[in-house]
Amino acid sequence: MSTNINTDNFPLRLETESIINVCLEVHKHLGHGFLEIVYKDAMELEFHRHKTFYEREKEFPIFYKNILLDHKFYTDFVVFNSIILEIKSKTEICDEDLAQAINYLKCSGCKVGLVLNFGRKKLEIKRVVY
Repeated sequence: MSTNINTDNFPLRLETESIINVCLEVHKHLGHGFLEIVYKDAMELEFHRHKTFYEREKEFPIFYKNILLDHKFYTDFVVFNSIILEIKSKTEICDEDLAQAINYLKCSGCKVGLVLNFGRKKLEIKRVVY
C-alpha cells in the first residue's frame, strides 16, 4: 500500500526534517534544562558539521503602513534561506511562541517556521506555515 503525502500541506518537508534531525542530535547529547543560548551554540556547531546553510540572529525590519519602524526583530536562525528556527528552553511551547513565529514569517518572507523547545525531557517541536 502506498501513501501519498500532500507536499502542499508540508512545504519544505525535506529541509525541515533535516533541521529537526539536527535538533534531535543536540537534544540527545545535551538533554534538557540548559539556557537557550547553549542549544543555539550547539545547533550552530551541528549546522557547520552538516554543511547546512544558516544565518544566526538574522535581523529583519518591521514596517507599519509602509513606514519602517525603529525596532527590528532578530530570529534565532534562518536555515536554507527559507525556514525560521526559534529555539526555546521552557516548560512548554505556548500560543505566544507560535504567534511570534508567525509574525517572524510575515516580516521575513519565509513560509515555514519551526519552534523547538529543549526545556522538556522529550524535544517539543511545532511547525508553523504562513
